[in-house]
This record gives sequence, structure tokens and C-alpha cells, in this order.
Amino acid sequence: MKCFSRYLPYIFRPPNTILSSSCHTEADIISTVEFNHTGELLATGDKGGRVVIFQREQESKNQIHRRGEYNVYSTFQSHEPEFDYLKSLEIEEKINKIRWLPQQNAAYFLLSTNDKTVKLWKVSERDKRPEGYNLKDEEGRLRDPATITTLRVPVLRPMDLMVEATPRRVFANAHTYHINSISVNSDYETYMSADDLRINLWNFEITNQSFNIVDIKPANMEELTEVITAAEFHPHHCNTFVYSSSKGTIRLCDMRASALCDQHTKFFEEPEDPSNRSFFSEIISSISDVKFSHSGRYIMTRDYLTVKVWDLNMENHPIETYQVHDYLRSKLCSLYENDCIFDKFECVWNGSDSVIMTGSYNNFFRMFDRNTKRDVTLEASRENSKPRAILKPRKVCVGGKRRKDEISVDSLDFSKKILHTAWHPSENIIAVAATNNLYIFQDKVN
Repeated sequence: MKCFSRYLPYIFRPPNTILSSSCHTEADIISTVEFNHTGELLATGDKGGRVVIFQREQESKNQIHRRGEYNVYSTFQSHEPEFDYLKSLEIEEKINKIRWLPQQNAAYFLLSTNDKTVKLWKVSERDKRPEGYNLKDEEGRLRDPATITTLRVPVLRPMDLMVEATPRRVFANAHTYHINSISVNSDYETYMSADDLRINLWNFEITNQSFNIVDIKPANMEELTEVITAAEFHPHHCNTFVYSSSKGTIRLCDMRASALCDQHTKFFEEPEDPSNRSFFSEIISSISDVKFSHSGRYIMTRDYLTVKVWDLNMENHPIETYQVHDYLRSKLCSLYENDCIFDKFECVWNGSDSVIMTGSYNNFFRMFDRNTKRDVTLEASRENSKPRAILKPRKVCVGGKRRKDEISVDSLDFSKKILHTAWHPSENIIAVAATNNLYIFQDKVN
């Protein structure tokens, strides 16, 4: 086995596995993972509409071997199943996306969305309670005013720490189709939500009105050729955003140009190689995720087989293309039959934009170092998640003689897939969601 350090400068080991269960229901499957801006909190959403927030162990920050340890901080039910009586459709409670707002005071704020409704949640701590009311007794029951002979000054008494999650805003009734993306603007006053055909701009203070900034719905739905798959605001310029489509294109829009951004400012598309044209070409070219780099200079997109990095100043082709699992190209027919070809994998940057990470099948996830051009395949599984164990690189054998440390492409388990990952904003700590298990890995410390 080759030394891992020859592949990447980061060697990840799992300090802990959380949200783990050998038996699970559909509601337990993790559907989104997101660090907050400091990396102190990590939020996950699941198909049951629950949000679980993990907080970094404060004592572990100064202990190099434990700095990636997180414990449960708060759990709450974000969304409930609903029924649209006009359309006779059930609205799932599944959490599609979570986005944190920068912390302005002692409380934390986050956005969570299901298919139709976005909610703004406040997460705060309480370690004191008021006592000594005049009109209520100690159990909260109203007292007879005739029995009150003296006035008391209520006082705050210490109590066990309690973390409360309260919904501060509910943004509903603005999307006809399923919401696939939410993104907080850099002005921190607005955010956008995107569904298959429209993108809406919201103000955090206004819940009953949004501005439609992109609408690609044709007058005749039979003329529909593409849908919006993901959208994100520029990290520094509040007027700029991108959205991707099922045709493999990316559009950069500037809200200063017009109120309705149907006319894009830049259009990113890679010409298709005619020799690679097949029945599945259009399906595998659909972009499942788009992310601005932290610097704002680059855009990263994920389609079914590759991750591409685009320079904002170069529209005709990506500057980098990374093959995630090219060995599946010969398996596209069976992947189409079992619907795996429609899986939507996400991709993330590390804090310095030098390494990118994305998921694959068999609980594998891939990392690509942009500087050294090295890549590695790692596995998130219960078998190799012992604390302080070093993850060993995995290799997939396509054909011919298989080595001892390799796995055959025919042996891959397509029911085990890593769709959602997150990277700490400043440290080499990553979170990987594998079905109902959440793994947190940190880089190896010598």
C-alpha cells in the first residue's frame, strides 16, 4: 500500500462517527450537511424534516489529536409533511438545503428549506430563568389579585443550559416547483431560492413578497428543454450570481443590468466531443451542483462523471477537469435502469480553494489537489471508522487482474453513495454524509 501522503498533503482520520445507526428508516437519511462561517457548528438535515446541529468541543481545539470532535448541540423539527389540496400533492418534509447566516450576536441563525417553504431559524442558549412574578405563582398559574399584598421584583435564577430553536420567519407560497437551492447574499439582507424554472430574491424582513429574478418557463411547457439545477450568489459581489442547468451550462447574471435576469452576462459551456456522443450524453452532462470559490475567481461544477473548475474570465471551456469515477462510463446502461444515473452529487472547496472534494458510490469520496494534480479515493464506512485510524486510499479495478488492495468495479455497491459533504472553512476537517451516518474526519497529525 502506498503511503497516503504521496497523494495529498491531507491525511484524514475519523475522530468520531455520529448520527450512526445500523438500522434506519427513510426519514433518517441525511439530505444536507453545512458548516457555519466559523466552523464551530455543523448542521445536518434529513428526510424526516429534522435539523441536527453539532458543536465543536471547546476543549478539543487546543488538543491537536481531538480538534475535530463535535457533539450534538441542538435537534429540532424544521419541517412537517404537508398536503397541497389544490394540486392534490403531498409536500415532503425532507430538508433540501441548509445555509448559515454570519453570527451577529450570541444567537445563531440558519435557513432551511424543503420543496416549497424556506424557514429562518434562531438558535439561542438560555441558562437563566425569571422567578418572583407578582401575578403568577411558581408553577405559572395566575394568582388572585385580591391575595397580592406586596410587590416583588422578579429576579433571574441560574438554570441548566438549554438550547432553543425558534422559527423567526417563514417564506412560503412563492415556488410552483421544487426548491433545489438557497443562497445567502453577501449583503446579508437578502437571499435567493431557486426551483426548476424560477429563481426568487427575498429580503429577510419580508415574508409575503419576493422578486422573481430568473424565469425560464416557456409559454408552452412542451417546449421546455432544460431546468435549473443549482444557483449560488457570488461570495463578495452582492449583484452577481450563477445558476446551472440540466444541459450542462452555467449562466452568470448581474442584477445591475436588469430586474429580470433572463439575459445572462456570461455563458459557460464546454463543447461536446462528437466522438463521445451517446444516448446518455445529455443525462450525464446535467450539472448537479455549482459553487463559487472562496476567492470568487472560480466556479466549480459537478456533473455525473466529472468535476470542472471554470475561470470567470474564460467562458468557452473549463480550466480544470477531474474524472470522479470514469470507470462507470461502461456501466451507464445499468445505472440508467436503476435510476442511479440521476443521482445529484455535491462538491466543495477547502478553505484555501486548493483542494476540492466530491462523493461517489460504495461510500467512496474523492479529493483532488489543484496544485499538485494528485487525487485520492477514500472510504467512509463503519469498518474503518475507529478513532485515530488512518484512512487508506482505495482503488477501483476496471478489468484484468485485480490486486489485493483493489476493489472491482463490478463489486461496487450503488446503494451506498456519498451525495453530501462539507469542508471546515479554515481547517482540514471534513464532514461526510453516508446514508444515515455522518462521519467527521480531520487531517493526520504526526
